[in-house]
Amino acid sequence: MTAVLPGATIGIFGGGQLGRMMTLAARTLGYHVIVLDPDAACAAGPVADRVITARLDDVAAATELARASDVVTVEIEKVGLDAMAAAAALRPVRPGAHVLRVIQDRARQKQWLAEHDFPLGPFWVARSAGELRDVLARAGANAFVKSATGGYDGRGQARAGPADDAEAVWRSLGSAPCVVEQALELESEISVMVARREGGAQATFPPALNHHVNGVLDWSVIPAPIPDTLAREGVRIACGIAERLDVVGLLAVEMFVVRGGTLVVNELAPRPHNSFHHTELASLTSQFEQGIRAVCDLPLGATDSTRPAAIANLFGDLWLHGAAPRWEQALALPGVRVHLYGKSPRPGRKMGHVGAVADSADDAVAMALDARARLRPGA
Repeated sequence: MTAVLPGATIGIFGGGQLGRMMTLAARTLGYHVIVLDPDAACAAGPVADRVITARLDDVAAATELARASDVVTVEIEKVGLDAMAAAAALRPVRPGAHVLRVIQDRARQKQWLAEHDFPLGPFWVARSAGELRDVLARAGANAFVKSATGGYDGRGQARAGPADDAEAVWRSLGSAPCVVEQALELESEISVMVARREGGAQATFPPALNHHVNGVLDWSVIPAPIPDTLAREGVRIACGIAERLDVVGLLAVEMFVVRGGTLVVNELAPRPHNSFHHTELASLTSQFEQGIRAVCDLPLGATDSTRPAAIANLFGDLWLHGAAPRWEQALALPGVRVHLYGKSPRPGRKMGHVGAVADSADDAVAMALDARARLRPGA
């Protein structure tokens, strides 16, 4: 495969904030960008050359995207496989449909990981309310019940146990197949980002340590303050998954650190990931530039961290009742930056993040959280 060189056009399935940041990185490298998104006013729109407004399973729109591009990639895994196949008939699509087919269905993803001997916690697949009832009896208290398809940032999930009404839980998740995960004693959660070229060359960022609130990432810091042996094992697992899946592009691997210090895989994402936004602040190559390099088959950049960096997500609640966040208060802190996604605010919606660099991971997290707290009107 000949490299897709600067000056060419990159097509992206999806125009959300990840597409926006990918587009900005691509533009810095000299590429043109076209995005396909259902929303004509999507976050990537103001920075892309063109927006094709259509559903992500629209075969005709995918064909149009491919014809206008030299290579096609994704910023979201919920792309119709027929649409991807239509694009792939005309241009290289990276990652390919074989990757998304595994990842976009949680049940299929878990089963694939199990079949290939990657570490997992106990899980079951339920395809009816009756099966869910039986599974909950085996899974124990406070199990996680997740829709097999759809759902993100804590949506499409429930906590349940043997004493709960399985029929009600089934209905609440859309009366569709779901994955049940046994509750584990967790010490922490980390993620590893792998970039991979078509020929198999790979590069990884140091693992990130993540903290969630109600199933949504609240803050993340890199490099994760964990033992070197654990970091190396996380990277080994993530690289093995990327190689076995034959990913070209990016693969984020979320993992739980179970009490006792062992790792189990949580979920996969074939795209840039919220837990690596701080690579823009403190890595020699950001995840977004690395993703562009990988899908264009260019040499991968160095992933060293110059200093510890953290991000804290900003949600639409900051803008409640027409209030304006106090940007000047956050930006007065040394080492703090604000990144907004150009989206209209609504409660719970990710609007951007604040980032901070410091001399230690703990200090970086504290500064990012302080910056976010200062944004609140009346704080």
